[in-house]
Amino acid sequence: MNKPLRRIAIFCGLLVLALLLRANWLQYVQADSLATHEKNRRVSIERYAQPRGDIIVDGKSITGSKITKGTDYKYKRTYKNGEMWSPVTGYASQLVGATQIENLEDGILTGNDDRLFFRRTLDMLTGKKKEGGNVVTTLNGAAQKAAFEGLGDRKGAVAALDPSTGAILALASAPSYDPGVFAGITNKDGEEFSKLDKNKDKPLVNRALRETYPPGSTFKVLTAAAALEHGLVTDIDAKTDTPLPWIMPGTTTPLPNEGNIPCKDATLRDALRVSCNTVFGKIGADLGKDKMLETAEKFGFNEEQFTPVRSNASVFPKEMDQAQTALSSIGQFETAATPLQMAMVTSAIANDGVLMEPYMVRELQAPNLDAIETHEPKKMSEPLSKENAQKLQQMMETVVNDGTGTNARIPGVTVGGKTGTAQHGVDNSEKPYAWFISYAKTAEGSPVAVAVVVEDGSANRDDISGGGLAAPIAKSVMEAVVGKK
Repeated sequence: MNKPLRRIAIFCGLLVLALLLRANWLQYVQADSLATHEKNRRVSIERYAQPRGDIIVDGKSITGSKITKGTDYKYKRTYKNGEMWSPVTGYASQLVGATQIENLEDGILTGNDDRLFFRRTLDMLTGKKKEGGNVVTTLNGAAQKAAFEGLGDRKGAVAALDPSTGAILALASAPSYDPGVFAGITNKDGEEFSKLDKNKDKPLVNRALRETYPPGSTFKVLTAAAALEHGLVTDIDAKTDTPLPWIMPGTTTPLPNEGNIPCKDATLRDALRVSCNTVFGKIGADLGKDKMLETAEKFGFNEEQFTPVRSNASVFPKEMDQAQTALSSIGQFETAATPLQMAMVTSAIANDGVLMEPYMVRELQAPNLDAIETHEPKKMSEPLSKENAQKLQQMMETVVNDGTGTNARIPGVTVGGKTGTAQHGVDNSEKPYAWFISYAKTAEGSPVAVAVVVEDGSANRDDISGGGLAAPIAKSVMEAVVGKK
């Protein structure tokens, strides 16, 4: 072979080699990323080629699918009581994708999960159409309805847990949205999503998981837990050494109480009953930031939670002076919490000091309803001893029986709670948030712990209180759970 032909042969051989390398790179290295790429329409077309599996509450589906026309996506998602359930389900939209459970469990719902491989293969051999599996939640339909209807047209959120397992029983957020109005891919779907996305009230945000609020006086139960756990207080009915006024350390500023309430040297029980800022602010300053931070983090602060839907990390500051520690210890300064976090604090107290991991997916099912995966409850931490948890229960029950939380009383049921009215805005210029945290206890134990926050911009500032706005909502949720039990 002459020299020019040899060069051409070598060049052609290199081209063939490059082609083989490129083909293998695409087939084996980039296959997964290309198969799931957002621009690969074949993936989304295949996703909507059959009905999605369902999300289940109380044994019944809260989702569905229907045939569409005029598009290459055959089926689109439908929702039952979409506004009530969207904080749980999220959305599955042909236009904008999926969120929350619809996204995290997409493989099960579409039937594409690797754990369904044998099932898909069998269906292919028998000629049976591909089906999606189901996601069975821990939600209690009656509790969710009570939370949703209780919020009504007010902005806010509710989170309710089973203290003994961590199962989420209710997760409501308002204002909400119906995921079904933009489940398709038409111009109208796009217009509906755009309106929701631009709405200043943020209906697409799950306030129960993704909004952090100043927790106000509800945080005082955590400060009380820190005082008991670190031995600063042993007897909840003994007088504390709390002068009135109490000047915050390093300042000339007194920490004010709300109104003329009996806070001088108040016992821990009475201080929680009437919500003394001075007592709990001084406790925080006396304990110091490190002990307060240690207790807060045992309850879950400064860490994201996954339910499996992600919840923002609640915040307890790590860098503070004594005065700032005092303010943080009454739920002010930079302390911020999600409603889920405050439900976790309450559930740990109700569960005799044991905090269980929050979760809302009980089981993943194959199309034939066989269980693919079942959630086992897990202990997250033990932020306080059984003895101290029971002391806190006594204190919180006093709040409901004879303090600021009387609107949460339920005949024949023991209820513990704590109100909170959280100031916010520059120089507290904005209307405060109304909080209430509580648990219900029967002869069989504590089946529910609840946290409610209400952002009621329509109310008169002087009428906004945790006991007035949030406690009745918590009561209705607890009644729904206790009644169902």
